[in-house]
Amino acid sequence: MSAEKLQYVVSVDVYANAKQLPQDELHLLQEAGKVMHAAYAPYSNFNVGAAVLLENGKIITGNNQENAAYPSGMCAERVAIFYAGSQYPNVAIKTIAVTCEAEADQPITPCGACRQAIAEYEQRHNKKIRLIMATPTGKVFCTNGIETLLPFMFSSKYLKK
Repeated sequence: MSAEKLQYVVSVDVYANAKQLPQDELHLLQEAGKVMHAAYAPYSNFNVGAAVLLENGKIITGNNQENAAYPSGMCAERVAIFYAGSQYPNVAIKTIAVTCEAEADQPITPCGACRQAIAEYEQRHNKKIRLIMATPTGKVFCTNGIETLLPFMFSSKYLKK
């Protein structure tokens, strides 16, 4: 029995610190950092902040919102994305910055549900979304499009029409 092997190449830009980012991306990351501290995370004590830059220049922020009934909470990324989608439905998302207080030198990437939400907005507006993910140690990881983090994403093409 022989299986075909698929090699998937991940392309991520890594910066030693946020000051190496272009000014607009640094600003977006700083906005995510500001709202991170206001997260409602009494159960996990894991505060996350997200900032979404829309094509029209508007910045929408969000932070994680927990609930004692765990599935009822929402991640920072989806809080910001869904607000952007409800208030600016015809404006594409250009960039999303995410930061947290975890003790790690690797990026805290969006969870699977957030990745799928980002994929939906890429498909909705037919544009890749740049992701900026900062670590508490200062290292920054950036991708151009969600496919890097979600190579086999689900899309509407799988649904019956």
